Parts: sequence; structure tokens; C-alpha cells
Amino acid sequence: MIRLCSRLLTLLLIALPLVLTAQTKPTETCSTVQDMDAGTRAAIDSAAQQFFKAAAAGNIVAMQQSAIPAVAGNFQGIAFAVQRDKDKIAGGQAQIRNEWLLEAPGSQTYDRAEFFCGTFNSPQHTSFVIPSLPPGQYAVAIQDVSESKQSFVITYVLQQEGGQWKLAGYQAKPSQVGPHDGLWYWVRARDLKKQGNQHTSFFYYTVAADLLAPAGFMSTPQLEALYQEEQANIPKDLPQNPQQPVPLTLNGQTYNIVQAFALPDEKQGLDLVYKYSSPDISDQVKTFQQNMAFIKALAQQYPEYKQAFTAIVARAVAPNGQDFGTQLPVNDIK
Repeated sequence: MIRLCSRLLTLLLIALPLVLTAQTKPTETCSTVQDMDAGTRAAIDSAAQQFFKAAAAGNIVAMQQSAIPAVAGNFQGIAFAVQRDKDKIAGGQAQIRNEWLLEAPGSQTYDRAEFFCGTFNSPQHTSFVIPSLPPGQYAVAIQDVSESKQSFVITYVLQQEGGQWKLAGYQAKPSQVGPHDGLWYWVRARDLKKQGNQHTSFFYYTVAADLLAPAGFMSTPQLEALYQEEQANIPKDLPQNPQQPVPLTLNGQTYNIVQAFALPDEKQGLDLVYKYSSPDISDQVKTFQQNMAFIKALAQQYPEYKQAFTAIVARAVAPNGQDFGTQLPVNDIK
């Protein structure tokens, strides 16, 4: 018995350093607005406001100069977004919706940094998952832009360098499609599902998710509930992976559908886009006719599309990935 106890004690002592090492490993932490001191919050607010003013003016140079080196050296994506949206947010008023302070301690880059903010399982709980994140102090700030040509939501990722908050990430997107916000599309998706219009319901779920999620790397209990409803409502004849087309028979002809999604247009309407495989699109007249036949047959098979969307777009995709698209307003579909 003494030998057994000694052996167990030895094993415990051997394992103890491993336990202590695991406990002292740097851990990501998150502070909510309520946890921040007034000075930190004011500095984050000020940085976000300055970046908004630059974005609304299309001042890409100022934004790039105030970015961290890794972002400043690869600024094309942010520059494109700023140029694309500057006229839509010009003259608007930006109001902070929420912000968080993220601590990633240590000396090594995180393969997958995870931050859990607020009380777990509470409606206000928010989580962030950021891959390949270098250690440092970060902030996430979300702004709602109103009184502009189009309502927008902008998400900034900031990193503190030399006592200043530098731009480490930027994402801007409309918060409405026409007069409707994400919550309207969510409610409408549920109504359409009850009516048996599963396809339109699914597309509306995807629009709701896109409008309600300020950024793809954050999650809330509300968003998780929405994603679960969306996944439970996927029609079997809609592909979820472009590499795995799904056959769809329309008016006696079978098409291999590569992608299908709803997309806001420049006039704040909502278009429905179907991409299908085609062996050859070099004859544009012939391909145009094929696209028109596809659109009309699609609307005939799913008449609810004509009430749910502004236009239907068919894009024939060649084996090399190039495509040829045709758009037809639903009011013109006979």
C-alpha cells in the first residue's frame, strides 16, 4: 500500500508542472464597454470617428497612413471598399453602437484567437474568432451610419501601437436593402417558410444574416439562432459548395446549378442570381438566349420569385470559370 501511494504521489508530482504550465499559458481576454476606463473608451471612440471622416471623404491616404504596417502594406481591399462606398455615406452621421477591448497576450501569433465578451449565455454575450492574430491589444468598434444616402454599418478593428489606435481591419456594408432591415427579412423568411415557399424563405434568411452580422468574425446569441434557422431551411436543389453543383430540371431541361444567392442591386432592390454550368459561352447571342430561357423557366417553376425579387440574373459559367450573365426584371417576365 505504501509503494502504491508513493507511486501515485510521484505521478502527481510529474504531472503537476504540466498542469501549472497549462494554467499560466497566455489567454485571450475581452472587456466590454462597461469594463473599460473612460480614457480608453474615449480614445477608441475618437479613432473610429476619425476613420469614418476619412472614409466618408474618400481619403484613402490618411487611412493607410494610420494603419498598422501589415495592413498598410496590403491596403487594396480597404481602398476598394472606401472608394465604393464613399458617396453612399458622405454627409452621414456615425454613432458608436458598441465596442470591445481585446487582449491577446504573449509573444507568438495565435492560430485561432477566441474572445468571449460579457456574461456567457446572456443576450448581450458576444464572441470574436480571429485567425492568425499577432499578440497585442486590440479594439473592435461598430458604427451605425444614418442621415446618409444609404444606411450603413461599419466595423473597425484597431490595434494599439505607440499609444495610438491604428487601423487593423475595416468592413463597411449596408444595414438595409431598400426600406427593410435584417430583422424584417428574418421575420419575412419565417412567414414564407410557413407558407411553403422554402426557396424564397432561404434566400431571405441569407439576406437577414448578412444585414444583421456587422462582421463575419463575430457572433451573438441572436446571430447563432438565425444561422441555425437558415441551415435548417436549405432546399435540396440549391448547392452549398460551388465545387459540388446540384442538378435542377426546368421545363424539361436539366441545369447543373453552381451557385444561387440574393444580392442587393445599385437601386436598393434585391436581385436573385443563379449560376449554372455551360460547356461553352463563346457564342454570346446563343448564351443570352439560354439565359433568358433559364430565367423564364425558373420563374414559371417558382412563381413566388416574382413577388420576392426585383430581377432575376442567370449566369452561364464556362469550364474555365468565366461567365456570361443576363438580367431580367421580374416585371418583364411573361
